[in-house]
Amino acid sequence: MSTIHPPHDREADPRVKAVFDDIRSTRKADFINNMWHYLAFDPALLEKTWADVKAIMATPSALDPLTKEMLYIAVSVTNGCGYCAHSHTAAARAKGMTDAQHADLLSVISLAARTNQLATGLQVPVDPAFDADRRS
Repeated sequence: MSTIHPPHDREADPRVKAVFDDIRSTRKADFINNMWHYLAFDPALLEKTWADVKAIMATPSALDPLTKEMLYIAVSVTNGCGYCAHSHTAAARAKGMTDAQHADLLSVISLAARTNQLATGLQVPVDPAFDADRRS
């Protein structure tokens, strides 16, 4: 259950329609997922969020699109966001993620969570070799 009701006629607002049209064009698909429908309750928030997503996830950069999706999955799992874990797993699969890659990803997420908790609990000091300020 959500905390707000999305607008009934979302695309009646020209700002929302413009964002939805850009999502369709960028993704080359007619599907607009629920995240965007629910963000349409606030056109300014919708515009800003889409601009950020488009700039980072849909713009070529040093990371390939599959790696970006897999990173998004890892952060979503760590943050406990089921919606994002599902949507970005689907996006990663569409970009070629295999079952073996997904299993490896989940293994890394699990390992990182466990060792992060150990390092935090033990308050392990950072090695000088890992500290960019202390390396020559």
